[in-house]
Amino acid sequence: MTYSKSEEAVAKLSPEAFRVTQQNGTERPFTGKYDKHSKVGIYVDIVSGEPLFASSDKFDSGCGWPSFSKPIVHEHVIELKDQTLGMVRTEVRSKFADSHLGHVFPDGPPERGGLRYCINSASLRFIAKEDMQSEGYGEFIDQVEG
Repeated sequence: MTYSKSEEAVAKLSPEAFRVTQQNGTERPFTGKYDKHSKVGIYVDIVSGEPLFASSDKFDSGCGWPSFSKPIVHEHVIELKDQTLGMVRTEVRSKFADSHLGHVFPDGPPERGGLRYCINSASLRFIAKEDMQSEGYGEFIDQVEG
């Protein structure tokens, strides 16, 4: 598959998804549809479809946003220094769509590598395990649990 950002895909975004992905916004905590989501599958960029995170790497951090211990394809998640809001953080963006996804912090589960990718639900689209093959993500089935 090839992944890219298109005007058509951006035009289809909800106002919240546009604000988050294109204007570096952040959802209010505990409001995103994937915060307590526990189905088996993968999470892809809502704009480009590039695979970002697997359900097997999702954990409940209690922070109010979906949290993952690592990306499904490290090269698809770009890390940038973020000095907004009077603090230094590491922003994460998707490689092909340049969507703002959220931030990564060094306070994740030590047994999973110690990172917490804190991601806005509005930047993601979930693909259930049973739909992964038909939607072109079959190569990642072995990376999800269940």
